[in-house]
Amino acid sequence: MSSPHTDISGVTSEGAAWLASAGTYPRSTLSLWAERPTAPLVLPCGTAFDVVNVPAVFGRRMLDRLWDGGPGSGPVAAYRGRILLFAALGTAQRLPSLLRWEEWGSAGEGGTGRRHAIPPLLCHGRGDAVTVPALVNDETGDGNGAGYGDRTGGGTGEGTGDEIGHATRCGSGDGSEGDPRPESRWVVAPDTSRPWLPGPEILLWAAVRAARSAVAGGVRISIFPPVDQGAKVYDVSRRR
Repeated sequence: MSSPHTDISGVTSEGAAWLASAGTYPRSTLSLWAERPTAPLVLPCGTAFDVVNVPAVFGRRMLDRLWDGGPGSGPVAAYRGRILLFAALGTAQRLPSLLRWEEWGSAGEGGTGRRHAIPPLLCHGRGDAVTVPALVNDETGDGNGAGYGDRTGGGTGEGTGDEIGHATRCGSGDGSEGDPRPESRWVVAPDTSRPWLPGPEILLWAAVRAARSAVAGGVRISIFPPVDQGAKVYDVSRRR
């Protein structure tokens, strides 16, 4: 189990290669990461993955539902108060339609209260791009990020590819101790060249259950992360 005070990015060389495959020039992307492994990078959606972009608190609730009562998740990132759920291709187009069909949309149409239970989900597909976290956390603050090149054979995607047995969600994203990169971090890191990705139906299931649990518990959904989330471990061996 990774300590919340160590680098817990968990990205393997296979995971980095999968992320890079989303772009037009994956080798150039890997070379850039080899030179600057602590720098976030913008990647296009709609080629290797879609992304569902959710407010932090609601996103954590969805993630808990996926792992506690569902099939698990694909890679998940936290970026500037949002949770980025990597999803199967086509999800960005299909999920909003399912939400409207099930009357769980967040546009506030009509008079049913449940339309407001799910906050706006930003769905990124073909033609969109997202910023993904760095491959490693730079805890020293020197920006050198030495370590990724050692772990991946120079950042070419031909390294040892050590697999991880778990990924850790740490800290609250508020800059507290144990969260060395509060604005950008991997929550469930990509660790394989072909990660399983949830589709629109599974993410709808998770969103509806997260909304119902919040309403039943009288929880107010906020765009701001809570003061203290603690740490949680997701066993990626459970993923389909």
